[in-house]
Amino acid sequence: MRYLATFSLLALAGAGIVLLAQDRASRPKAPGEDWVSLFNGKDLAGWIEIGKEKWTVEDGTIHGLAISKAYGYLKTEKNYKDFQLSLQFKCEGDGNSGVFFHAEFKPGTPDITQGPQFEVDCTLGRHTGGIYDVGRQWIVWPAPENEIVVRRNEWNEYLLTVVGNRYTSRLNGVQMVDYVDPKPKGDDGGIALQLHSGGQGNMRFRELYVRDLSKR
Repeated sequence: MRYLATFSLLALAGAGIVLLAQDRASRPKAPGEDWVSLFNGKDLAGWIEIGKEKWTVEDGTIHGLAISKAYGYLKTEKNYKDFQLSLQFKCEGDGNSGVFFHAEFKPGTPDITQGPQFEVDCTLGRHTGGIYDVGRQWIVWPAPENEIVVRRNEWNEYLLTVVGNRYTSRLNGVQMVDYVDPKPKGDDGGIALQLHSGGQGNMRFRELYVRDLSKR
């Protein structure tokens, strides 16, 4: 009799755990629970190296270093249509960089065929937070008074949002652009960190998180 009572209690407890797990799985995510890390701080799992530049993990950061004069990219394995991306970047040289979205490449090459970029350049007046596109070149710049928001030799916080053809960027808490693209070339593709051609690229990235807002 005592055995049966103990067994019943254990069964009830197990059922309660299952129901609790099911409830957690089925309930809507609370605000903020849908942020997912893109970088584990240890290796480049989930990323694809494109080109011949050097991408390594050092001290919990992604370090991109130019070792040639060609372009280099580090692209997510997963594609994103609509999303928010939060990251921190630090310029350790005078090179130019960017965060591409909806990015596609000519197979086997670093030649980008599709994808605008949110600019990254710690030299003042280089329009960090603006959007540059392959073929169209600059499509929107930050306001002149915001050109000094970027921090040289320090970590910068970037919050980027892409929903349909509307692109917004915030740099160190300041809104840089809010732009509706009248002629987007694509609406899906990878997120890619860039090292610009010229051999001066020396960039660090950390704390990369994404909210996938895509409806597929």
